[in-house]
Amino acid sequence: MKGRKGLLAVAAVAVLASVIAASASAAPAKSDRTSALSCKSTLKIAFITPLTGDAGFLGTEQLSWAKYAVKTLAKQYGLKIQVVGGDSQLDASLAPALAQRYVADKKLVAVLGPSASGAVAATSQALYAAGIAHISPSATRTSLTKGANREATPGFFRVVPDDSVQGPTDANYMISKLNAKKVVLIDAQEPYSVGLADAAEATLKAKGVTTIRQSVSVSQSDFSSIVTKVPNDADVVFAPFQQPPKAQTLAQQLIEQGKKAHVFGGDGTNDSDKFKVPGSFVSNFAGPIDGISYDQPIIAGWKKDNAGATLGSFGPPAYGAAQVAMAAIAKACAKDGGSLKSRKDVIAQVKHVVIKNWILGGTFRFSTKTNDPLNGRFTIFQIQSNGSYKVVN
Repeated sequence: MKGRKGLLAVAAVAVLASVIAASASAAPAKSDRTSALSCKSTLKIAFITPLTGDAGFLGTEQLSWAKYAVKTLAKQYGLKIQVVGGDSQLDASLAPALAQRYVADKKLVAVLGPSASGAVAATSQALYAAGIAHISPSATRTSLTKGANREATPGFFRVVPDDSVQGPTDANYMISKLNAKKVVLIDAQEPYSVGLADAAEATLKAKGVTTIRQSVSVSQSDFSSIVTKVPNDADVVFAPFQQPPKAQTLAQQLIEQGKKAHVFGGDGTNDSDKFKVPGSFVSNFAGPIDGISYDQPIIAGWKKDNAGATLGSFGPPAYGAAQVAMAAIAKACAKDGGSLKSRKDVIAQVKHVVIKNWILGGTFRFSTKTNDPLNGRFTIFQIQSNGSYKVVN
């Protein structure tokens, strides 16, 4: 057994260790300092996003727009940027390994994404400890940036609004436009889906709508057993899935069983190639940009570089996230005298970025209270008889 002095020494070491651990999670570690990087050299930005699997469409679209932003804007910011893509496959467990790879690359000064909320929660501590800003164009879980137990660090930013905006927007549309009296909400037992379903359900209940909650496995692809539990008088089935083909299957199986309810999906189901049952609805953090005059040359250039690709809702915010990252890097380079002294200097500049003629319209700036955009909103689309998406709100 140890003597009294020995025990006190061990206790002191334990307390010191806990203090050091707490400090490491609260602020970027000193180890994030690298030898100064010349801002005239080629710097790297990584994009953590699903490039394969059911959500591969999302990451492929996002990466193409991020690369186009770098191609057309880097020179404007006085930078040489290389974009590298990391496939998270919509599996949060794969994201930490990607984060560690980018932490180790000393030429990498910012991360776009992660695209999914679960991947953000799984990587934010490691990226922040290394002083790396991570800017998502699509992670919408409210608790990443808001609430008493925030899951992301101060190094995380997003350029789209969150589920505390999306859930009430969707619910209020169901009530005011679809006259919904009974809504079935089906979550996929993963953080994004559960969080968005919770946000919508809270608004529905507060306004007197009858709600029925169901859950399915995130890997489930046949919903016939769940559909049998949907009452014949249900007006809407809210399905905040992250895989559009699953929303398609759910909507088809409702029709096959003679149910009248409209399927209403969140931003994760917004893909006109894979979810196209007429009469269904989706919401997204980005409305169509082809009606914005100053975006016309951008769209034309992107289409030229991506022949045959469809203009969707996920790509333009990725262009915007890349633009925010480059603007912050340029500000940090200017403040550091032309050589980036530390990657965390980029984090310090992100909140100061203001972009006029924002690709989604208007002027972009961050909220002064959280690392979210100021005045973000969601757009609601209805699927037409030909499968196209029409803005209805």
